[in-house]
Amino acid sequence: MRGRYHFVTEQGDTALMVVLNNITVYPPMRFKSKKQEKFYWRTVRDVKRTLPYAKLIAETLLETYEYIETFPTQKEREEYLARMEKEIFKQYKPVLKRFTRSQGQMLVKLINRETNQSSYNIIKAFLGSFRAGFWQTFGHFFGVNLKTGYKPDKDDKDAVIERVCVLVEQGML
Repeated sequence: MRGRYHFVTEQGDTALMVVLNNITVYPPMRFKSKKQEKFYWRTVRDVKRTLPYAKLIAETLLETYEYIETFPTQKEREEYLARMEKEIFKQYKPVLKRFTRSQGQMLVKLINRETNQSSYNIIKAFLGSFRAGFWQTFGHFFGVNLKTGYKPDKDDKDAVIERVCVLVEQGML
């Protein structure tokens, strides 16, 4: 059973209380062309592969931000962030190297979705504008723009990504 449940006892009578998760219902997809259908299923594949990492990154960023706020000096913060950057590279580089270019682009969009800010701005906030510029340039070599926005209400492709994300999160895809 999805959702949370617990038992409530009142005056010797026990009842099961179920709190169900919210669901979003979409109409069935109707594709106008094979190209549109191919884009949709590629998006499903890429979202399923990258969404867990985007959520993990968002969680790690929040924890890191809260933790570095406890350091008294800027130097200690920078040293911690440098160590963390090395550890993250060591841990996730083998996984990220296996991503396709479209999955890398999807990861950047989903990080934006989960954190409400671009990957470029996140890197700039933690590591500075010079390093953010370096990673932006590096990303361009592989066709990934770290400044990519995520606007599902204005961009049709982002709307499809949002639909797929919601369905994946609900376990419907």
